[in-house]
Amino acid sequence: VFRTDRSARIRRERMIFNFYIFSRNGTCLYYEEWNIPKEGRTPKAIQEEQKLMFGLLYSLRGFITKTSPKPCETFTYYKTSRYKLHYLETPTGLKFVLNTDKDAPTMTDELKKLHQEYYVEYALKNPLYKLGEPLGACEGFNSRVINFLTSHPEFKRRVVH
Repeated sequence: VFRTDRSARIRRERMIFNFYIFSRNGTCLYYEEWNIPKEGRTPKAIQEEQKLMFGLLYSLRGFITKTSPKPCETFTYYKTSRYKLHYLETPTGLKFVLNTDKDAPTMTDELKKLHQEYYVEYALKNPLYKLGEPLGACEGFNSRVINFLTSHPEFKRRVVH
């Protein structure tokens, strides 16, 4: 898609913006971001954003549960005019969230893979990992998750011509 602004042509690429893992009680266990301007992104601002994201997920899931014709329904994504939020909740209450460009395809399979092949293998099976603690110290987890997401076809950077 090309958009013309007076003197610049900007080609929009599909891309991944950020990835979260939340515990059942709302603790952000993992967060990574890409393709987001760094101005004003202090650790406190990021922490506030994480709280807002969990609050949104909690409210949205509650709304869907109450208004759905079938019991225990959840959602896999929602889309705005600027981004698409992909969501996976595990039976244990972990919440995997991936924000992408609005035109990205549904990433349910990728979230399942992040849970099954990375979280289970490199966190749950790690005898040094304590459930509910941030995943940053899990050996092998960080680098594998980043490599998986940054090598994904949807991971692009904006190209300005």
